[in-house]
Amino acid sequence: MTRTQRNHIDLATLVAVLTLMVLSLGVVYSASATWATEKFGESNRLLNLHALKVLLGMVALFVGMTIDYKKYKKFTKPMVILSIMFLFVTLLLGGEVKGAARWLRFGGLSLQPSEFAKFALLFHLCALISTKGEAIRKFRRGFLPMMIWIGSVSGLVLLQPNFSTGAMIMLISLVMLFISRARFTHLFGTISVALLVLAAVALTRPHVMQRIDSYIDGTAGGGRPNYQLSQGIIGFGNGGLLGVGPGESKQRDFFLPESYGDFVFSIVGEEYGFIGTMFFLGMFLVIMLRGLKIAKSARDEFGRLLAIGITSTIILYAVVNAGVALGILPTTGLPMPFVSYGGSSLLFTSFAVGVLLNISAQTDMHPRAAKVTEPAGPGALTEDKTVKVY
Repeated sequence: MTRTQRNHIDLATLVAVLTLMVLSLGVVYSASATWATEKFGESNRLLNLHALKVLLGMVALFVGMTIDYKKYKKFTKPMVILSIMFLFVTLLLGGEVKGAARWLRFGGLSLQPSEFAKFALLFHLCALISTKGEAIRKFRRGFLPMMIWIGSVSGLVLLQPNFSTGAMIMLISLVMLFISRARFTHLFGTISVALLVLAAVALTRPHVMQRIDSYIDGTAGGGRPNYQLSQGIIGFGNGGLLGVGPGESKQRDFFLPESYGDFVFSIVGEEYGFIGTMFFLGMFLVIMLRGLKIAKSARDEFGRLLAIGITSTIILYAVVNAGVALGILPTTGLPMPFVSYGGSSLLFTSFAVGVLLNISAQTDMHPRAAKVTEPAGPGALTEDKTVKVY
């Protein structure tokens, strides 16, 4: 009997991601219109750029969805090495934004290598863990090699300096080490060292300490470190339950800095209210629940780890961004996945979701009709039957 089977992707995940990407067009336009008019003389300047990035993100998603995820396993090491090279070049030649060298520019195009490095490291950790198996519990054979990769990537990102992204890469890596069932003593030692490194970096970066101090004492006011946060919270207050309506934000009018970027969630809260913010967060909840379901149903360890890692990365970024906008966490520079204005984050995160969907298509979560060829009887011609395979 010959059986050919290729299952459906997880439509709930796809719909949730595409919904966020489409809705981001209206949110980014509203959040950026006043600033774009002042700087470029046209209110839709950033909308046009963001729309192009959303389109490229959708292309990246469908590319990731069509390639068998198992093929990535043998390329993870070259990719993480390439990402480290990009980070080195960025330190030497990268364009500065607010005093940090985070971008590589190619003519009119720009790339944030830390976004590529984040997922390259994640894929390589998944490959190492799935290959080493129980050897991961051995310090020299299993645990130490992974720490070298983690330290190289996160260390170079911290040197840019990009404290929030470097800290997030460390956190995601620790999540993967915990899932790999590494020894508690090894994890505890790693966490201790990571906290010491982050504390040392924070102490040498005045802007990081300003954000931490302002978070602790709650200072605010024009020009003070907490000004952006206080304006963001005012936006949530203006929105109330149902919001002031699309395009009616007041905080975007030069009150809230980065209203279309890191603090775009505040504009969502102002224009769409509590109901709107719950809808956006609900989309991330769908991604989380379906991502964990895909991980549980994955057919191999590499797929299971990739599904957990990709899902964890998206959800952690969303939770931290929302927490910052609400004043629950200190101010960072992390975007809201699929919603904030930006290209590198949207492009690489969309590709990662495509990989997640490819994993889902190789599980038994969504079976489709399969063509089964079996003999009709002794000496008879074969008979084709179409059946649903579970």
